[in-house]
Amino acid sequence: MYRELETAGLGVALAAAVEPDAVRAAETAKKYAIPVYATVDELLAADLRLDAASVAVPTVRHHAVASALLDAGLDLLVEKPLAATLAEADELVALAERKGRILQPGHLERFNPAVLAVEPKLRRPMFFEAHRLSVFTPRSLDVDVVLDLMIHDLDIVLTFAHSPVREVRAVGLPIVSPKVDIANVRVEFESGCVANFTASRVSTERVRKLRFFEPRQYVSIDYARRDLLVIRLDGSVPAELAAAIAAGKVDAKALAELAAGAGTGPAPGLSLNKPAVTPGEPLRLEMESFLDAVRMRREPHVTARQGRDALALALEIQAAMAAHAERAGLKDFFEPGA
Repeated sequence: MYRELETAGLGVALAAAVEPDAVRAAETAKKYAIPVYATVDELLAADLRLDAASVAVPTVRHHAVASALLDAGLDLLVEKPLAATLAEADELVALAERKGRILQPGHLERFNPAVLAVEPKLRRPMFFEAHRLSVFTPRSLDVDVVLDLMIHDLDIVLTFAHSPVREVRAVGLPIVSPKVDIANVRVEFESGCVANFTASRVSTERVRKLRFFEPRQYVSIDYARRDLLVIRLDGSVPAELAAAIAAGKVDAKALAELAAGAGTGPAPGLSLNKPAVTPGEPLRLEMESFLDAVRMRREPHVTARQGRDALALALEIQAAMAAHAERAGLKDFFEPGA
């Protein structure tokens, strides 16, 4: 993507890469016509006058690699999660602040055009329902499904709810890997807002959706389609229907059909709206935003502290899953150290 931005004349140049595997290093050097180093130390010793870097290594290596690059004065875009532990994340945040460097966690979904479109219009979300399902692939098995997939939705809900967490309940099971592959989580915030999360990397289909309810308003985001649906309720909505909607008992499709009328006229008090969403590819938008923060020396759209908070909630969920497994006698499902 950096080469694509360079070719587009956006004021960035892909200068080098680090790849310890000799075969992949040779392929990368040939493909991009850049020097490829075996280690970060070799890269920094080359004195290429680098300004910024992306860190896309296994999560357990985030802290070591990012620390070295921050200490050398580079601004960083670090793949999610920010680090493997909260202590490591706190050290990275403190180091970036001490060095005056940009440290942006790679929460890609924050740059989904549907999310960008709805964020400025938020009222007071009080109930969230997030589903992120994926078919199994052997990638990212160094972390469980919470740090692999669910963390995207944790970050967005934390940002939208804007309230400290009060309580976490969670259950998760390993299915095809040693770590949790499917998880269901309920989070209650101090504000009274409640969020339910389901994440699976062993599904037969790919689903990435978030819906939430605000006073008199329902919002549905389809991440994959980059689509946004808003249904508003006025005082003429029947009490039973309003209660069912508020409790999340009317699914998105049924609610949209009620609002649209499905040929019989819309249900009283419901109006359907599809706000304009500016098209864009999230990865490119994320990188452009990062580079803009580097140039302008401004706080990135996704801050290091937000990445740290998403990690903190993910780790709290992992602890809640472990406690549930202990209570339910599910330890036999888990391999040692999983």
